Amino acid sequence: QLQASGGGLVQAGGSLRLSCAASGRTFSVYGMGWFRQARGKERELVAAISRSGGSTYYVDSVKGRATISKDNAKNTVYLQMNSLKPEDTAVYYCAAGSSWLPPRLESECTNWGQGTQVTVSS
Repeated sequence: QLQASGGGLVQAGGSLRLSCAASGRTFSVYGMGWFRQARGKERELVAAISRSGGSTYYVDSVKGRATISKDNAKNTVYLQMNSLKPEDTAVYYCAAGSSWLPPRLESECTNWGQGTQVTVSS
C-alpha cells in the first residue's frame, strides 16, 4: 500500500514536499517513482529512485528543481519540489517499480498510491 500526501496550492516560485508512505515489503524491495498527470495530458514520470537510494532519475523539466529521496526508517519516499511553476500543476502519484532499479515507465510499476493534487498559481 502506498499513501501519498503533501500536495496543495502554492504560488509560483514556492516549494512543496510530497511524501509517500509505503507498507509491506514494497519499500525495501523495489525502486520508487513519482509520476504526475496534468489535466488533459498523459501521465509522465517526474523522478525515480533505486531501492538503495543510490541511483536517481529526473525528467528534464524538473532537473535542478526537484529532489527525490527516501527514508528507510520511515518507509517513506519524498519529492521535494522547489521553484514551482504553473506547469507543475498536476496530480502527483507515487508508484513502486518491479525491480530494485528506478522505474522509468508506467508499465514497470506494480503498485500505485492514490495521488495528491499540486496546484501552482501564477
